[in-house]
Amino acid sequence: MNRILVTGGAGFVGSHLCERLLNEGNEVVCMDNYFTGKKQKIVHLIDNPYFELIRHDVTMPYFIEVDQIYNLACPASPVHYQYNPIKTIKTSVMGAINMLGLAKRIRAKILQASTSEVYGDPVIHPQTEDYWGHVNPIGIRSCYDEGKRCAESLFVNYNAQNNVRIKIIRIFNTYGPKMEPDDGRVVSNFIVQALQNQDITIFGDGNQTRSFQYVSDLIEGMIRMMATGDDFTGPVNIGNPGEFTMLELAQNIIELTGSKSKLVFLPLPKDDPTQRQPDISLAREKLDGWEPKVSLREGLMKTIEYFDQLLAE
Repeated sequence: MNRILVTGGAGFVGSHLCERLLNEGNEVVCMDNYFTGKKQKIVHLIDNPYFELIRHDVTMPYFIEVDQIYNLACPASPVHYQYNPIKTIKTSVMGAINMLGLAKRIRAKILQASTSEVYGDPVIHPQTEDYWGHVNPIGIRSCYDEGKRCAESLFVNYNAQNNVRIKIIRIFNTYGPKMEPDDGRVVSNFIVQALQNQDITIFGDGNQTRSFQYVSDLIEGMIRMMATGDDFTGPVNIGNPGEFTMLELAQNIIELTGSKSKLVFLPLPKDDPTQRQPDISLAREKLDGWEPKVSLREGLMKTIEYFDQLLAE
């Protein structure tokens, strides 16, 4: 049994990770300050004697004895990370410093949940891990993009200077149950609008692309990455290489929900990437043949069912 700390454990991805780690027989400590996380996502785990919940902000140091750390703490949707950009940068940078310092002291292995946003609006396609990215350092998204890029740099340097055992994954668009209906992510936006027969708002002409990964595929990739040997630190892309336009996504959701929604087009936000698709060759090679298992339609059906129940409450 490993004792594992998950920062941001009451968030969308973190809550799924806590559940999976507990099911695999680990002791899990969930840390969250509830800036975007919700206690409702992990309340069903509280009675488990191997689950512990701590209200704490990663921008402040914390002392605990664990074997592994998954550092997920950070607002991840534009609506949330742009609401308080300074808080976002602090969470990414100070959070990384504090968790790396903890890992150094207790000799724990630590995984950083980085993001495909480090690639910015990419000029190569699909994106490979050796691509440095095309990011506006003073743009509206920079608090998140540059915060995560700095966190990666901190991880690499703690490894080189202090021999901290690190893992870095770059997460591409992820969706599934436990998303918030108002979090501003495109999948949740479209599903909620479709279920309520509201206009589906598409930014730009709808031809920009994203690659959508179901949450269970991401969790599997994270756990496999943590299990790799100390010689492989990453970064490694964890995403689904299936590429879809916003129009295709909207049409799939309208069809699956039987919605009467119409498409409405709005101006594209500043610095919004026009293409995003992971090259997952490295993940296939290093993570024991990992690749996504859940198709977009299958994942959308599960997510629509979740939101349908949530909105009916």
